[in-house]
Amino acid sequence: MDVSDCVKLPISVSVEINLLLVAVTVSALVTRLYGIHFPKAVVFDEVYYGQFLSLYMKHVFFIDESGPPFGHMILALGAYLGGFDGNFVWNRIGAEYTSNVPVWSLRVIPALAGSFCIPLAYLLVVELGYSHSSALGACVLLLMENSLIVQSRFMLLESVLIFFLLLAVLSYLLSDLDCPHLVKYMGMFTYFLLLGLAAVHTWHVIGDRTLSHVIVVQILVRFLALVVLPVIMYLGFFYIHLTLLYRSGPHDQMMSSAFQASLEGGLARITQGQPLDVAFGSQVTLRTVSSKPVPCWLHSHKANYPVRYENGRGSSHQQQVTCYPFKDVNNWWIIKDPGRHSLVVSSPPRPVRHGDIIQLLHGMTSRYLNTHDVAAPMSPHSQEVSGYIDFNVSMPAQNLWRVDIVNRESDREIWKTILSEVRLVHVNTSAVLKLSGASLPEWGFKQLEVVGDKIYKGYQQSGMWNVEEHRYGRSQEQKERELELKLPTHSDIKRNLTFMAKFLELQWKMLTVKNEESEHKYSSSPLEWITMDTNIAYWLHPSSNAQIQLIGNIVNWTIANLSLVVYSLMFLTYLPRRRRKVEDIPQDTWEQLVLAGVICFGGWAVNYLPFFLMEKTLFLYHYLPALTFKILQIPVVIEHLYIHVLRSPAQRKAFGGVILGVLCSVYVSYHNLSPLTYGQPALSSDELAALRWRESWDILLRKR
Repeated sequence: MDVSDCVKLPISVSVEINLLLVAVTVSALVTRLYGIHFPKAVVFDEVYYGQFLSLYMKHVFFIDESGPPFGHMILALGAYLGGFDGNFVWNRIGAEYTSNVPVWSLRVIPALAGSFCIPLAYLLVVELGYSHSSALGACVLLLMENSLIVQSRFMLLESVLIFFLLLAVLSYLLSDLDCPHLVKYMGMFTYFLLLGLAAVHTWHVIGDRTLSHVIVVQILVRFLALVVLPVIMYLGFFYIHLTLLYRSGPHDQMMSSAFQASLEGGLARITQGQPLDVAFGSQVTLRTVSSKPVPCWLHSHKANYPVRYENGRGSSHQQQVTCYPFKDVNNWWIIKDPGRHSLVVSSPPRPVRHGDIIQLLHGMTSRYLNTHDVAAPMSPHSQEVSGYIDFNVSMPAQNLWRVDIVNRESDREIWKTILSEVRLVHVNTSAVLKLSGASLPEWGFKQLEVVGDKIYKGYQQSGMWNVEEHRYGRSQEQKERELELKLPTHSDIKRNLTFMAKFLELQWKMLTVKNEESEHKYSSSPLEWITMDTNIAYWLHPSSNAQIQLIGNIVNWTIANLSLVVYSLMFLTYLPRRRRKVEDIPQDTWEQLVLAGVICFGGWAVNYLPFFLMEKTLFLYHYLPALTFKILQIPVVIEHLYIHVLRSPAQRKAFGGVILGVLCSVYVSYHNLSPLTYGQPALSSDELAALRWRESWDILLRKR
């Protein structure tokens, strides 16, 4: 054959289309996208996510401890594409959306994520080695699961989380990729499940001598795909998050002064241009590094400790020193050199260094910060901290403090504004100036107690302070100094944190800052989720019986529970028998059953059991990721029973009839709940009465 013949050969492309996969995808899009613009009102947790959405649109910094920023960024993408300007007050469930809110755009991405969960489930079941009929069965069950439909149709994150959970499992089975931990921290448990599965697979690969020449490559590829890539993606989305949110916002006070100063507006506006080096004569405000119970500043005022407390203990009756959670002129202190009388900064300034001895003079009352061997009012095992008053009662001043810069890089490092975290160690008693966390009674104006702690250990943030606002004092006289303290700071020095410094601080806050646990009308416990003993009213029409409820398909939930029980019985039956060399099923079938159990049963367990350890307000929707994996277990159990347990044609025929009857029941349940799933048509009076009766019965059962 010559070259001319080769050129004449036609180029052909063959395409295979799985019509079942196309059909279930289209069906999913219809059930999830149909009428998502209704209702044009805030639906349940849209009031929560909407607040973050508006802050994203306005580039305002915020913290959400429920998970990484990727989920919020996905919702923000829909808002951005819809042209949302962030101007809406998210303060009430049921509030009507104004014309500037693109309702369809806000809800379409969660709806698409919920829709694509169906084809992912199909592919996952097939990849586990089960038939296309079983995969279709899984899709039908998920298609008609009312709770998943409801959660997909609004600006909520559970459908996005489930999408990435399924995508992660499927990607691992195909090519080792994982990213559900980027949406919510609950996704971490599925990530750990896949890491464990990868570790087992890798162990088997190491033991396979036929693959000895590629073992290192396989291990390296899995490490890069399952560890390095997820970490890079995790950091990458935080980088985008912090880049977008560069303006000061409502959550600034939870962060350090250095973090706040890196944001546009807020503290950055106040502290812009402050002197960097703290010097003798500097006028400063001292903020505790700890944000527990709340961020606050070292404070004093013209009020003394009571001569005697309510419990009969006595005090020094000296001036109160507290920690005050608001900016106030009484938060200002002057750093004085004990060897000099001057209260102003010299020229050139003499910087304060690590290890220097200082006095702290309260700017507005001219009382020195003092501590002595007198019990603190609320923490009697610690020393009282006061503004020293000489009552001529043989109680001398003890007002010398040593500066201990905790995050220093050298032993003579200069105390830096905002950047340095310092301990103030009392020279006479070695007590550390510390926020106790207790609140003072009415005589202390409910402000927070500050103590001298003689048994302070380690790097407790409650005993660490940083200079937040700072100026070089110029006025020696008290009246002039009081006027000076009320003026804004000045000079021009710019300070920015690195991305890693901001990331580490933000990550620590997200993991440690807890919202107060509170009771909610629709909160529930994990035990109630198994049998769906609870539901949630997501939206109620103000003038008709139309409403949207998060309530599951009871047939689905029942057979899903049954499938877990049957799988457990099968596994516990096969395992000891195989140990005794009794092989009821072939080795390949056993391995297939075990892998399906790890994915489905294990996916249910890791997305459900951790909630028993969580101290937070829980709702039924927290169970939906676990429910998804539990539903995927159903076709696994059915196919195994049909092929490997039922032997006679009559048994299989009867079993097929049962399956058909169950699917019909699933549809009937889905259809009957549709008015509560889609919010239309409105319920009749009889239907509403039946629903109220069910809710009352559930409440009665809970009380019992």
